[in-house]
Amino acid sequence: MKEKASKYKQIVNHVLSGIMDKKYKNGDKIPSINEFCERYHLSRDTVFSGIKELKSKGIIDSAPGIGYYVVSTRISFERNIFLLFNEFNEFKEDLYKSFIKAVGKTATVDLFFHNYNRRVFESLISEANGKYTTYVVMSGKFEGIAPLLDRLSGQVFLLDHFHPELKGKYSSVFQNFEKDTYQALVTGIKYLEKYRRIIMVQKEEKEPQERYDGLCAFCREYAFEHRYVGTVKNKEIKPGDVFMVVKDRDLVDLLKLARKQHLKPGKDFGIISYNDTPLKEILYGGITTLSTDFKLMGRTLATLINTKTVETIENPCRLIIRKSL
Repeated sequence: MKEKASKYKQIVNHVLSGIMDKKYKNGDKIPSINEFCERYHLSRDTVFSGIKELKSKGIIDSAPGIGYYVVSTRISFERNIFLLFNEFNEFKEDLYKSFIKAVGKTATVDLFFHNYNRRVFESLISEANGKYTTYVVMSGKFEGIAPLLDRLSGQVFLLDHFHPELKGKYSSVFQNFEKDTYQALVTGIKYLEKYRRIIMVQKEEKEPQERYDGLCAFCREYAFEHRYVGTVKNKEIKPGDVFMVVKDRDLVDLLKLARKQHLKPGKDFGIISYNDTPLKEILYGGITTLSTDFKLMGRTLATLINTKTVETIENPCRLIIRKSL
């Protein structure tokens, strides 16, 4: 195995040296597999191992009728990372910036979004296969993704959503949505005692059901009524209700509804908003939030990528009490 590894590095070094000496530029063809075999007296399998490493680093690519050619002259990086997020928002931007800062100048990172579209999700991963050394995937609630991930030629990491069936197979940094919701409500029990019912507002098709599972567990233990709704539009706020709101759009709609009904957050009804932002610190005197630490998630992911063992790490979450509760 060591002998084969040292032999295929001849192919890798041929291309890297050619780029450093400016013999190869972006778009230039490199020798074919047969030409490499003849030049270095190597087997096709050995040559292909070198080609595969160059493709995984994003240095070369191939096309029918053309062969292999240079697509990047950036060769000073140890890792070429494919980073797939479910969507772009302020929290994911914090995660991304934290991750980029933590990995430093030792890696290149290409960021993609699937926006909860299963076809786009599968297409992006399939097209990326073989072009990167490392794949970081934020899949959300998509199920049955193991066969797709198994085909990836590089290290695979999972982010944000926990998949029990993949534990021990791929390293991950995740939110425990059920436990986080339950423990946050327990933490805030003295602020909740003046309310009677807790209503979760989230669109079920893409949001974790586990959040509501955590709410139900809390309500059973502490004798609260509970309800699950997809929107607050055309609803009525009843005094004594607490709303757990996932999307900021729903938070705005809830505050408009409160103004229309002449109700005050923290006095007539309560609000807990998922994911903290600077605006929520000052909005209506402060909105209580339940938020994971996305910056820490980015740093933890960067550390995990340099760890050889498979690890499953739960990202911490906390309830930040403000006037809306």
